[in-house]
Amino acid sequence: MAPADDRRRVARLREEIRRHNRLYYEQARPEISDAAYDALVRELRALEARHPELVTPESPTQRPGGRPARAFAPVAHRVAMLSLDDVASTAELRAFAGRVARALPGARVGWVCEPKVDGLGVALLYRRGRFARGATRGDGRVGEDVTRNLAALRAVPKRLRGRLARVGDLEVRGEAFMPRAAFETLNRALEAAGAPAFANPRNAAAGSVRQKDARVTAGRPLDVFLYEISHAPGHALASHWEALGALRRAGFRTSPLNRRCPDVDAAVRYCERLARGRARLVYDADGAVVKVDRLELQRRLGRTSHHPRWALALKFQARQATTVVEGIRVQVGRTGVLTPVATLSPVRLAGVVISSVTLHNEDEIARKDVRVGDTVLLERAGDVIPHVVGVVRARRPRGARPYRFPRRCPACGARAARGPEEAHRLCTNDACPARLKERLRHFGSRRAMGLDGLGGAAVGRLVDRGLVRDVADLYRLRAPRVARLPGFARKSAENLVGAIAASRRRGLERLLDALGVPGVGAHVARLLAARFGTLDGLARASRAELARVPGIGPVLARSVVDHLADRRNRRLLARLAAARVGAA
Repeated sequence: MAPADDRRRVARLREEIRRHNRLYYEQARPEISDAAYDALVRELRALEARHPELVTPESPTQRPGGRPARAFAPVAHRVAMLSLDDVASTAELRAFAGRVARALPGARVGWVCEPKVDGLGVALLYRRGRFARGATRGDGRVGEDVTRNLAALRAVPKRLRGRLARVGDLEVRGEAFMPRAAFETLNRALEAAGAPAFANPRNAAAGSVRQKDARVTAGRPLDVFLYEISHAPGHALASHWEALGALRRAGFRTSPLNRRCPDVDAAVRYCERLARGRARLVYDADGAVVKVDRLELQRRLGRTSHHPRWALALKFQARQATTVVEGIRVQVGRTGVLTPVATLSPVRLAGVVISSVTLHNEDEIARKDVRVGDTVLLERAGDVIPHVVGVVRARRPRGARPYRFPRRCPACGARAARGPEEAHRLCTNDACPARLKERLRHFGSRRAMGLDGLGGAAVGRLVDRGLVRDVADLYRLRAPRVARLPGFARKSAENLVGAIAASRRRGLERLLDALGVPGVGAHVARLLAARFGTLDGLARASRAELARVPGIGPVLARSVVDHLADRRNRRLLARLAAARVGAA
C-alpha cells in the first residue's frame, strides 16, 4: 500500500492539475506556465507509476483536457480528441522515436512534423461534402456545438472539393487561431470602444469562436489550419502526409510549414529550425508536433486514454524578460488555500503585457527569496503563462526584506494552518467570506450548475450584504430582494433567480461536481450519481459501498466518506435535498 505521504501528494497534485485544466480549457485564463504545469503532471505520473493502486479513471493522467463550458449545446465526439504527450528536449524526442521503433520491429518509420499552433482545437463534420457541424475540443470526449460561429469563418469551407467531398460522414480537425498582427489590431479596437482586451492570441481565438452572436465571430480575424482526418469511412489514404494533401485539395488550409521527414534525425533538424525561426512566425506556436506518418503504423501503436502513442509535442524553450516586484498579495481559494501573487511593473513579454504572476506557495517564495522591490526574471514557457525564474540579486535594493508569509487569513483573520506534508497554508475558517465567494463562483460556473448572472461582482454583493452564507442559500433568494442590491435591476435580478431555480433540474451529477468534494470531478460524479441516485442515498453510503463502485477504489472512497461525514457538510446536503436541488 502506498505511504500516506504519497497518497496525500497524489490527491493534492490531482486537485491542482484539475484546477489548471479548468482555467485553461474552460475559462481561457491559465495561471501557470506550460513548464510548471508539465512539471506537476510529470510528478503525478511518477507517483502513479510507483503506486499503480492509486491510479483512477478520474486522474488527469488518464483523461485529456477540461470539461466543456455550458454556453453551447454539448457534442459527443465520434473519436476522442486526445491531448498530446510532450517533451522539452530533442534527446527526449529521440527516446520517443526509439520506443516507437521497438514497438514496431522491422517497420520503416517515417515522420510528419508540424508547427504546434497555439489556438482553439475544433472538429468539423461534413456530410457528402457539405458542412454540417462544428465543435470545440472540450474535454476530448464532449465539446461545444459552435456550428453557426465556425460557419461564419471564411477559413471553414461550406462545400468540399475532390475525393473527400464524396465521403458520407467526414470529420476533420484543426486549430482556430488569430495571427499576432490581427490580435494587436483587434485589441486596439476593443480598447478604443471601452471593451476589455484579450490577454493573448489564444484567448482571443477561443473567445471569438465562443461568441453568442455569430456575426461577432464573422468579424474577428480568425484563421484555421487543419491537421487531421479523424473519421472518413472507406478512404484509401495510406499516410498522414497523404491526408494533409487531401485536405488541401478539398479546400482546407494546412500549415505551409508542415514537412515530411524520413527519419528522426530529419525530424530533430526540423524542430530545431522551427524553434530558431519562431519569432518570424505570424502566429503564436509553442512547439512542434512529430507524428508517425503511415496510418497503419499509427493504428498498431494505438493510444492511451490521454494521448496517441504515435505523436509527440516538442515544446519550445521559453522567452524571458525582467521586471520589478511592486508588491505581494495573498489570494484565498474556495478550499482555503492561500496563494501569493506578485504585482509587477508592467512588462511586455512575447507580445503580452504582464502585470502580475503567481508565486504558488510559501516554500516557493522562500526558495527563490522573492522580495518586494526585487528585479525578477520572468519566463513564458510555451508562450502562454509567465512565471518567476529567479531574482536578479545584483539589482536588489537596499533594505529589501524577506517576505513573511501571513499566519492569518488576509480575508477573515482566522489562523492560516499548514500541515507537515502540505505545500500550502489554509484558512481554517469555513465561514471565511473569501472562501465562500470562491465556492459560490465554482458552484455557479458553466461547468457546474451553470448559473448565468452569478459572476464575481454578483457573488460579492450577495455575500457582503449577508444574503448568502452557503450555496443552499441561493435557492432561498427572491428577485425583489436581489433587485435592491447595488448593480442589480429588476430584470437582472429576475434572470438570476430564474437561472438558480432552473438549476434544480441539472441532476445529481452536476451537483456533485459543483459541490467541490475532494477527488470528485465530472467522471467520478457521473459514477456516483448512477450508483446512488440521490443525495440522501450517497450520504448514507459506507466506505465499503463506495469502494465497490467500479472506478472509485478505497482511497477515493475514504475521501468522499470523510467529506460527507462532516456535520456542516451533512447539514448543507440536507438543505439542498429539501430544496430539491439535484433532481433530474
